[in-house]
Amino acid sequence: MLLALVALVVIAGGVALLSVGGSSASRSASKQGSLAGEFRATGVLSPPKTAPPLALNNYLGQPVNLDSYRGKAVLVTFLYTNCPDICPLITSNLRVAQNLMGPAVAAKMQIIAVSVDPRGDTSKAVAAFLARHEMTGRMQYLIGSASRLAHVWKLWGVGSERDVQQPQFVNHSGLVYGITASGKQMTIYAANFSPSDIAHDVPLLAAR
Repeated sequence: MLLALVALVVIAGGVALLSVGGSSASRSASKQGSLAGEFRATGVLSPPKTAPPLALNNYLGQPVNLDSYRGKAVLVTFLYTNCPDICPLITSNLRVAQNLMGPAVAAKMQIIAVSVDPRGDTSKAVAAFLARHEMTGRMQYLIGSASRLAHVWKLWGVGSERDVQQPQFVNHSGLVYGITASGKQMTIYAANFSPSDIAHDVPLLAAR
């Protein structure tokens, strides 16, 4: 099993929880910032900052741009299909969160996953992963070449490195980023987030 490295990173006066690793879930961080009492996120950025650019093709070859989802809350995370634990955990909990919201609230939210494994995340592998987790049609899963993905990882401050001891696995940041309807990065959730917390926060993100 891979070990997770956890560090607290102060961003623009708020606190974000950075988790690098492919297996064990992130620990909870103390909520800070002026909006922390309103949101249930692990970390709240105060003030929020403009979300980094994100434009790639999904596993079906269709172009996806974060900016096209203005007016909705967007949850952005970084996954790979061969991940043994964190990625399935995040995906399953996002599905539960969607179910808790109900269709009316879920319609105000979009989930975007970005691959951290350009070699292993083929269109076929992603399709199977989404079907296995009952998320086909319920989230965007973006893939691409190593250079295109690395550019996105850098913009989002995401770590991704193939494990030396177990090269079939990837050490990567295991977080979910909450983006407001106006395109601001406001909340950050650890990999072991409670689905009810995201279900609570999505309407707040969609209103901003």
